[in-house]
Amino acid sequence: MTKAEVLRLPAPAKLNLMLRIVGRRDDGYHLLQTVFQFIDRCDWITLRRRSDGLVRLLTPLPGVPEEMDLTVRAAQLLRQSAGVRCGVEIEIEKNLPMGGGLGGGSSDAATALLGLNCLWQAGLSLQDLMILGLQLGADVPVFVNGCSAWAEGVGEVLTPLDLSEPWYLVVVPECHVATGQIFSAPGLTRNNKPIKIADFLAGQQENHCLPVVSELYPKIEAALGSLRRFSPARLTGTGACVFATFADETDARAAAIALERDWSVFVARGMNRSPLHQALKLA
Repeated sequence: MTKAEVLRLPAPAKLNLMLRIVGRRDDGYHLLQTVFQFIDRCDWITLRRRSDGLVRLLTPLPGVPEEMDLTVRAAQLLRQSAGVRCGVEIEIEKNLPMGGGLGGGSSDAATALLGLNCLWQAGLSLQDLMILGLQLGADVPVFVNGCSAWAEGVGEVLTPLDLSEPWYLVVVPECHVATGQIFSAPGLTRNNKPIKIADFLAGQQENHCLPVVSELYPKIEAALGSLRRFSPARLTGTGACVFATFADETDARAAAIALERDWSVFVARGMNRSPLHQALKLA
């Protein structure tokens, strides 16, 4: 098997640096304002081209049927949309927690789309792939697009942002948050006032899901309390992961050492350009 027939690619995590809920559509989807930034913590996806047209997942997740895995769905969607006859074997090295608010599943799907577009020489544009990605999940387009962004709509209307790239300490509580449960909670405020990018940059960085998440998941509230001893702590997406910003790696790692006796933690660097785009040498 030649190198051209195999790709091993990163699927980076993201953080939501803020999350506002500013309305609700007739179809039930919530209207959001959020800011995405990548971090250098990744799943890894290996794609091996097959000539028989079959799509096979070699590393299925427990309890998730193969045909429902987002990478398999991404591959099938790309095959159908681009008229590709090739197949693929997919291996996923999972490093990102499920239900953690880091976008692992969406990022895996985006890596499959971009990687297979290259491996299969399907010829779709980045915009084409973003449109396909939206069929798989509201967060997939930002991973396809590959740059830090202000997002509106259901999270798919993107404006690139040039942000500082600090060090983050991320705490991973031992619980999985069901996003649907949070967005359907009676206590969730859904009519918050929209803000502008300048307001975010000036410090308006609330997460409107936080009160509901803290009430329903005591472990997350406890994690926030522990992290606040070192730096202001925030929730990414609907959680479960919480994070804090540090100016340098040394301070972040010192806080991590103090917390790792009680919590699962990791230190990561903020990135405005996705490592997936860097790996594929995309402009």
